Parts: sequence; C-alpha cells; structure tokens
Amino acid sequence: MPNKTNAESAAPPATAAQPPESFEQAMAELAQLVTQMESGQLPLEASVAAYARGSELVRYCAAQLEKVESQVKVLEGEMLKPFSTDGEDDV
Repeated sequence: MPNKTNAESAAPPATAAQPPESFEQAMAELAQLVTQMESGQLPLEASVAAYARGSELVRYCAAQLEKVESQVKVLEGEMLKPFSTDGEDDV
C-alpha cells in the first residue's frame, strides 16, 4: 500500500502543465484546444488531457479577470455600477 501512495503523490507534478505567461496566451491556447476537440480527431486520452488543460486555463483566466476587476474598482473609487441587462427604463 505505501508504494501506491508514493506513486499517486508523484504523478500529479509530472502531468501538470506550466501556467500560461499571460491572459492572452491562455486564451490563445484555450481557443486552440477547443478547435482540436471540436475536430473530433483527438484520441480519448488526448481529449481528456485537453479538457483538463482547458479547465486549468479557464480557472487561470477567471482569476486574472477578477484581479483586473479589483484593480478597476480601486481606480474608479469603487463607483462601478452594474450593467442593466433587462432593458427596463424608469419612466
């Protein structure tokens, strides 16, 4: 049993991909993964790996957007108003 635990703890770092250098790079890689997956030409294991990498990229991009949103709120004095999407006007 101890060997299995050691193997499990060693596996994730070997399969983990490097974080993207920028938001733009992450978006470009994500677009490329989507194109590859939509083509239907990837084998099952490659599809699973592409999905996992895509999930990592989505989390990275969401975190970057949250950081930027926080910075904008500070710059605008936290006076941002939410966008109204329902189209209602107060008359």
